[in-house]
Amino acid sequence: MTAETTTTTESTIVMERTFDAPIARVFAAWTDPALMSRWYCPNPAWEIAVERDLRVGGDFTVSMGPHDVAGRYTAIEEPTVLEFTWKWVEFDHAPSLVRVELSEVDGGTRLVLTHSDLVDAEDVKNHAEGWIGCLVRLPGALAA
Repeated sequence: MTAETTTTTESTIVMERTFDAPIARVFAAWTDPALMSRWYCPNPAWEIAVERDLRVGGDFTVSMGPHDVAGRYTAIEEPTVLEFTWKWVEFDHAPSLVRVELSEVDGGTRLVLTHSDLVDAEDVKNHAEGWIGCLVRLPGALAA
């Protein structure tokens, strides 16, 4: 990973990262349950289990230790765009929206992650910390 920025508003996080991996591999890291289970949780001590129906309108569930997140795919344009709703099963909040945009750059892949429609500044802070923890783990999954 070479470049990284994170910006936030009261309800949105935008993270940009560049990874030393082909775009198809980065896309697969977001869609292949075996790859997702290697990085898709900020806490490396927790077991990760992924169930997904990878199609627009398909549902997914990710169990991260004691926590479950569920959602529905709203856009899939392999290998450049993945968009899905995001809802923590244990909380009574409306779903938020995650959009992952990938583009090829010299020597790798640029990722722009936008997580919008979050509840408030505290929710933004917590999700930003979680995504940062996940994205720190992503290069290891890409290299495996």
